[in-house]
Amino acid sequence: MQPNGVVNNSREMRRDIFQAIADPTRRAIITLIAVQAMTPNALAEHFDITRQAVSKHLRILQECDVVRAKQQGREIYYQLEIEKMKEIDKWLEQFRKIWETRFSQLDDLLSTLKKQKK
Repeated sequence: MQPNGVVNNSREMRRDIFQAIADPTRRAIITLIAVQAMTPNALAEHFDITRQAVSKHLRILQECDVVRAKQQGREIYYQLEIEKMKEIDKWLEQFRKIWETRFSQLDDLLSTLKKQKK
C-alpha cells in the first residue's frame, strides 16, 4: 500500500464478478466452460478473435475468480467456478422479489377488473 492509502498491488485489486460478465465474449466463454473445461485454443475456435484475445478474457475471468486454470500435461484447462457465479444470483434475488411482488399485484388488479366487468 502506498503512503496515501492507495493499493498498488494487482493481487489486492481484485476485479468483481460484474466486470467478468460485462463483456459479451466473456459471457460466451462462461457459457462454454460451464459445460466442460476447455483450453484457450479450443475456446478460440468458437470466436472470431485471436487466441491472445481469448487469453486476455480468461485472465480477467480468473482475476474475478469466475474460472480456474488447471494444468493437465502441457495443456491448461479452464473451468467455471460455479460458487462465484452464485454472487450474481444473490444480487439478482433482491430484484426477483420486487418483480414477483409487482406481478402479484398486477394479477390481483386484473382479477378485480375482470370481476367488475361481469
